[in-house]
Amino acid sequence: MAATYVEDGIEYTSSNRRMRYNPEFHENHGKPFTVKELAYMCAMWDSMKKADIAMALGRTHGTVLSKVYQLKKNGQFEHYKKIGI
Repeated sequence: MAATYVEDGIEYTSSNRRMRYNPEFHENHGKPFTVKELAYMCAMWDSMKKADIAMALGRTHGTVLSKVYQLKKNGQFEHYKKIGI
């Protein structure tokens, strides 16, 4: 397991300083993404911090990064970005 630290009662990974899964903040963890969430995520990708997008969606930072990578790889990112505007 990766080294972690706790700040203000919240656990973070030491190597990349990302918040670890916490059910209080990541209420959508493990749930499928909705079209509305995908559209929001893609539309905000260039204008918001990735951690802020993750918090807005109730998902972990790593999940959001992985999902966008998958959408770009499959050629779907631009589609969702257009419907999110």
